Amino acid sequence: MKKKILVIEDDKAVLDNISIILEEEGYLVHTATNGETGIEKANEIIPDLIICDISMPLKDGYQVLESLSKNKTTKRIPFVFLTAKVEKEDFRKGMALGADDYIFKPFTIDDLLNSVKLRIEKREDENQEYLNREKSEKLLYEIDDKILIKFNKVIQNICIKDLKFLKSKTPYILIKCRSGKSTLLRDTLDKWELKLPTKLFLRIHRNAIINMDFISKIEKFSASSYIIHLQDESEPFVISKRYAARIKDKFIL
Repeated sequence: MKKKILVIEDDKAVLDNISIILEEEGYLVHTATNGETGIEKANEIIPDLIICDISMPLKDGYQVLESLSKNKTTKRIPFVFLTAKVEKEDFRKGMALGADDYIFKPFTIDDLLNSVKLRIEKREDENQEYLNREKSEKLLYEIDDKILIKFNKVIQNICIKDLKFLKSKTPYILIKCRSGKSTLLRDTLDKWELKLPTKLFLRIHRNAIINMDFISKIEKFSASSYIIHLQDESEPFVISKRYAARIKDKFIL
C-alpha cells in the first residue's frame, strides 16, 4: 500500500515541485495551501507523514502542529517543517512542539527524499514498539539491575540507575552514563522505554529519555513547555508539549 503524505504549503510552485518528486517515488500525495485546510485534511486522511511550511495564511506551521498534537488520532503522525528560517529560536520552538525534522529551503531532491524515507521508517519502527508495549505486562529492568553495554569495543556491566540519558540519533540512540562514558547503539527509544523503570526514567520528547535523579533544574521555555538541565551537561533538554503533562505529574511547576 502506498504511503500517504500530506504537504501543506502556500507557495504553489513549491507545492507542485514537492508533489511531483514524491509521486515519482511512489508516494500518494495530498496537498493543502493553508494551515486550516491542512488540519482538516490531516484529520480526514490520517497521512503517514506531514510536510508543512511554517509561514502560511490563516494558521502557520506551528499552529498546525500544535493543533494536531492535541488530537489522539493525529498526534503521532511524523511532522516535518519546511522553512527558509534558520534562527535557533525558530528551530527550538518547533522541536518544543514535537517536530520530527526540518527541511530548509532551498532544498535538493535528496534532502527531501532522505528526510521522508527516514521519518516514515522510524515511525513504522515506533508503531511496532507501541504494539509490543500493549502486550507487555511488566517492565524488564529494575533500578538495581545491571546490563551489558559496549563502550569503545569493550563490553561493560552498567547498573540501570547509572544511565543518565538516552537520546535518539536515528538510526541509533546515544546512551550516556553517570561516569561520563557514552556510546551509540542501533536501537529505538520506544524499545528502551518499555524496559526502563518509570519511577526513575521519564520520556520528555520523541528523541529523549532522562534519568530523573540527574535533573539539576527545570525552566519554563514557553507558556506550555519546559527545559530540563541535567547535572554536568551543558546542553539542556527540551520537553515537547505532548510530554509536558508527564513532567507536571512528577514535579510541582
